[in-house]
Amino acid sequence: MILRPQLQDIKIIGLYAGRIILGLGLLLLIPLAVAWGFAEQAALFDFVISSSFCLALGYFLIIICFTHRELNWWHGVVVVSLSWLLAMFLGALPLYLSKHWLSYLDACFDAMSGFSTTGLTLVQDLDHLSYAYNMWRHLMQYIGGQGIMTVALTFLIRGAASALPIYVGEAREEKILPNVVHTARFIWLVSLVYLLMGTLALSFNAYFSGMPKLKSLLHGLWVAMASWSTGGFAPQSQSILYYHNFTFELITITLILLGSLNFSLHYTLWTGKRKEIFRNIETKSFFISILLLFSLAAFGLAISGAYPGAISLFRKGFYQVISAHTTTGFMTVYTQQFAQHWTPLSLLSVILCMAIGAGACSSAGGIKVLRVGMIMRALLQDIKRTMLPRSAVVIDKIHHIKDVLLNEKLIRQAALIMLAYIFLYFLGTLVGVYFGYPVHLAMFESVSAGANVGLSCGITQSSMPAALKLTYIFQMWAGRLEFISVFALLGTIFALVKGR
Repeated sequence: MILRPQLQDIKIIGLYAGRIILGLGLLLLIPLAVAWGFAEQAALFDFVISSSFCLALGYFLIIICFTHRELNWWHGVVVVSLSWLLAMFLGALPLYLSKHWLSYLDACFDAMSGFSTTGLTLVQDLDHLSYAYNMWRHLMQYIGGQGIMTVALTFLIRGAASALPIYVGEAREEKILPNVVHTARFIWLVSLVYLLMGTLALSFNAYFSGMPKLKSLLHGLWVAMASWSTGGFAPQSQSILYYHNFTFELITITLILLGSLNFSLHYTLWTGKRKEIFRNIETKSFFISILLLFSLAAFGLAISGAYPGAISLFRKGFYQVISAHTTTGFMTVYTQQFAQHWTPLSLLSVILCMAIGAGACSSAGGIKVLRVGMIMRALLQDIKRTMLPRSAVVIDKIHHIKDVLLNEKLIRQAALIMLAYIFLYFLGTLVGVYFGYPVHLAMFESVSAGANVGLSCGITQSSMPAALKLTYIFQMWAGRLEFISVFALLGTIFALVKGR
């Protein structure tokens, strides 16, 4: 028998959701201030409406749902998945009011793409978008990269009992510090330091390349936000190709690689243990995967002759491979070039890069190289067992921050998450094929959405069917939260309807 959630359960979930909405309303004050500073009257009005609505709704939920009860694990994971949906619906309000998105569904698509650090976009006339809206687009990605709930734990929620289920519900398993709230604050400290460094490096590079001071500063800030968060939104429709600057590309590669590393690894490096980066199974798996998949992509591009010359092939091929593998989504080629100039072999390498993703407990998406590394290590151990006497006992360890025994529980968890991602990729591919897109292009776009990447071969447009937009929104949401909290919310809705 399925038990229906009680009123007290609903109040606890509503209270914490109200706090998240209140925080979102406060965040909207940042682009509001930008609109006021640059005298963007229309944008100012839109953000006043959106922020006021969020603040009012947040306070309303806090008042009517107020309770002294602490949330449990079930409440925590439901709050996480519900809050991400609410962030999408409310974050889309100023986008829709701007008229740069043709429908509210398109605005919701971009809001989910922003918060999930995907980078797929349906915006119209991006090159003439106002400063305030560009600030909001990139702020969504910056917040989403660190995690909406990480922001809440840092500024809005107190108490370790409430913090842990919320932290874990947002697909973060590793506690860097003993206290989850302190862990969230460390994540923000790292993020702000790298944001400052990235902004300065990109802004100076853009300025000395001939861009005006204010524009170079803003572009440096926005691209740094998206780079560190492995997001993929850019202030120009040509993405990173707009800058035509090799040094600019190198800086973004550095930032997206740093953003794709596990936050626990950042803490280890910050505390002086530099050798960890060479010992960790995650970084070793990442390096091997990049090497193999770039070789595959380069071989395919060399056969096609799409980019004559080694330097051109490296700049175009390697950048796209790194962008895909870190699940960033920046591009230094035109969207249609994937479909027209890249061979099936090169496209396959990019699809595999996107599907695998980067570091666990980072701002990146995808299956994660840690899980792939563990499964490959387990496979090698099984091969070793078949070659040894039956009486032999094989014990295997992996090094991830510390030595970890590779047992059946870890392998099973990694395999289940991998299977869930494969099913998610397959779902989007089927929907794309149903609407008439070629299989390889439908798979490319589906993996890009499900792994929170943002690279596009041309399918993601405002004219695509609404059902496909909803499919990609679901993929971005489920892929970012890694399924568990999504299943918990769906189960709660089912229990509300069918439970007793």
